[in-house]
Amino acid sequence: MTTEPRPADERAESPQTPTEPDSAPQQPVPVWRPNTPAVATPGTVVHRQLATGLLHSADAPLTVHLTGLGCDRLETAVTPVGDGVALIEVTASAAATVRAEWRIPCVGATAYWTPDTNASRWLPPSWIAPRTVSLALGAPVASLTGADDRALCTAAAGETSAPVRVGAGVVEESGEFEFAVEQDLTPDGPPLRLRIDLSGRHFAATLRAVTAWWAEGLDHPGVAPAARMPAYSTWYSLHQNVDAAAVERQAALAAAIGCESIIVDDGWQTTDRARGYGHCGDWEPNPAAFPDPSAHVAEVHRLGLAYLLWYALPFIGRHNDAWDRFQGMILREEPHLDAAVLDPRHPEVRAYLVDKVSRAVEQWDMDGLKLDFIDRFAVTDPPPAPAGADRADVHEGVLQLLADLDTRLRRTRPDVIVEHRQPYVSPGLWPYATMVRATDCPLSPAENRQRTVDCRLIAGPLAVHADMIMWNSAETPESVAVHLVNALFSVPQVSVDLAAQSPGQLAALRFWLGVFRRYADVLQLGVLEPVRPDLGYPLVRARDHHTTVVARYAPLPVALPDRRAADGPQTLLVANADNDPVVLLTATRPEQTLTLVQDCRGEILSETVLDLVAGVNSVTVPTGGLLTLTREH
Repeated sequence: MTTEPRPADERAESPQTPTEPDSAPQQPVPVWRPNTPAVATPGTVVHRQLATGLLHSADAPLTVHLTGLGCDRLETAVTPVGDGVALIEVTASAAATVRAEWRIPCVGATAYWTPDTNASRWLPPSWIAPRTVSLALGAPVASLTGADDRALCTAAAGETSAPVRVGAGVVEESGEFEFAVEQDLTPDGPPLRLRIDLSGRHFAATLRAVTAWWAEGLDHPGVAPAARMPAYSTWYSLHQNVDAAAVERQAALAAAIGCESIIVDDGWQTTDRARGYGHCGDWEPNPAAFPDPSAHVAEVHRLGLAYLLWYALPFIGRHNDAWDRFQGMILREEPHLDAAVLDPRHPEVRAYLVDKVSRAVEQWDMDGLKLDFIDRFAVTDPPPAPAGADRADVHEGVLQLLADLDTRLRRTRPDVIVEHRQPYVSPGLWPYATMVRATDCPLSPAENRQRTVDCRLIAGPLAVHADMIMWNSAETPESVAVHLVNALFSVPQVSVDLAAQSPGQLAALRFWLGVFRRYADVLQLGVLEPVRPDLGYPLVRARDHHTTVVARYAPLPVALPDRRAADGPQTLLVANADNDPVVLLTATRPEQTLTLVQDCRGEILSETVLDLVAGVNSVTVPTGGLLTLTREH
């Protein structure tokens, strides 16, 4: 580690006193910032230009420009951690807002990747307002990618709980791409920690390295096996029209096609069927629909499924007995939802929620929880903490709430399953979750693919689940298979009325859920290499030492891994989700393989020995079908 003394080019200044610009290194070209808040400049401002020891794509040194608002000194440390990678730590002498900025030449850039589920992969202009990430919203990481899916720069912050402002974009004045990270520091608090990666590796490899960095010192309890197996969800299939009989009927059918858990969503706690969240908060089962929750759960267990129950954790609805009790402990009201968000800074709020939510596991013997809407705790400019609060900041209250709930649940069920959902994907939440689901995108297979892959890239130890997969009753078996293949590198959650499916639809379901189960290790735990984030990942690959699985979502050629390489796989699977049945395989040398082609139902269309030539080889695989190549060593 190199700890740098305060250099000659660091200066403290008064906003009334003009100063001469630094002569070395040269200050960057000024950039227009219309989104900078119009607030008074503090009396003390310090600037610092920090050499990182890294070289960007033009083989020029990368300099990070630091600004401290409210302090007169910044202490820094730069630690090289690999070829083209450096860790930076910044501390402040007083409470201050510290901003780190750096630029690289925007040459050959194709996409700007973030975990933001609503973001396109365009290159934004630098004057767009930064995104604020925190424990309950997003994650502090981004990657600028270029040709061959290599990262031009991947950057991450180490703060995964308190709010961090992350900005980036094209500097119109210079043709550069700027990164910026801003964090509020105190002398006795954690530093601003940055990881900057200019190694030029595949962007997915740089993001894996970020998750490994975040995981240092974190203790994750592990993932229950059922959380990595296909699941059934009641949300799209039944919405709020759930009762014990309907759930048990779907559970029996789901077990028969290969599901290992059922997730009962909204509706169990109310007789109201008008959507909205006005009846959330008391969390008592609707006695007409679930007269004996424990017996109902026991029946689902007898059918062979784990049972998860939905809770909209932050909400207190207007039509609940507890509404009046918590009126002084509200973080914000949500009139359009007929509910309000409780303030987790108050111990009474946390104790109430923990007591209510833990009943599902403690009293009814459920296997886990689906915790929805945690991102609603992420409030911009929250109100002052209510009287009696024991946490000053909202993120501290959320962290304590989830920690208390986790302790309580694991006391009864050490392998409890807890589902979180995009966009609350911060690594600060990893210890309190088992799985994380793509946010809602019904009947949108391409969106489900992109969201699950995005989530996989930074999920760390968590199982990643697709949004619930549904389709119109008139859908063909081929299209059902395409829906499933778009979720291939995650855990599928099926949400259709299984009793209403045609034999062909059920056959496609059984076949592809069998593929998910048989190849779960490589699909979920293998090295993930998605292609072309700028095009929505038209081809995705996962591999381990024995097997490579490729999903083809566009008419792209599939490169065969080198069989003679040290890690050359013996088995290659190609799932075809494109309408073009002609799959082109490119080989580096001639070889023979056993070739199996199956249609969307798993029926064998051909089983032959294929003589591959060096170059391009053509194999016909129908839409929704699977090609399996087995190589002889």
